[in-house]
Amino acid sequence: MQEVEGGPEKRARLVAEIRARTGIDEAMIHRLVHGFYAKVRADDVLGPVFDAAIADWAPHLAKMCDFWSSVALMSGRYHGQPMPAHLKLPIEARHFDRWLALFEATAAELCPPAAAAHFVERARRIADSFELGRAFATGNIQKGPLPSQRRVRHLQREGDTA
Repeated sequence: MQEVEGGPEKRARLVAEIRARTGIDEAMIHRLVHGFYAKVRADDVLGPVFDAAIADWAPHLAKMCDFWSSVALMSGRYHGQPMPAHLKLPIEARHFDRWLALFEATAAELCPPAAAAHFVERARRIADSFELGRAFATGNIQKGPLPSQRRVRHLQREGDTA
């Protein structure tokens, strides 16, 4: 996570500004993380991947709350390195697309619009970063649109057929 320069006072001001602008607080992060992972666990595409990787969900959910607190509020609560863990998973583009679709749906259901938009913008960056990181790590670099561009095109095609 990006370190906030200027010490604890500047971090506190930044967190307060984000909270004021979006309405996000730790309780909302908890609801979003727990609601999202409930959907993930029940999902036909993502459930098996997560079930194989996570034996004890309580610590994972606590870690994800810390992660999203750091991502959404810049709280600095998360101090891990998520990329190495994700490189071990048997996932591909369709998994990232499904993860993002479930996350966006959960954020829209559980959060006010400003908060949902804030979470989703960060989730899209995370999905792109992880997908590109996996591509570089595996040497599976393909020409074409970036992951986020591919997702937009996919969603536009779905909208055309709906």
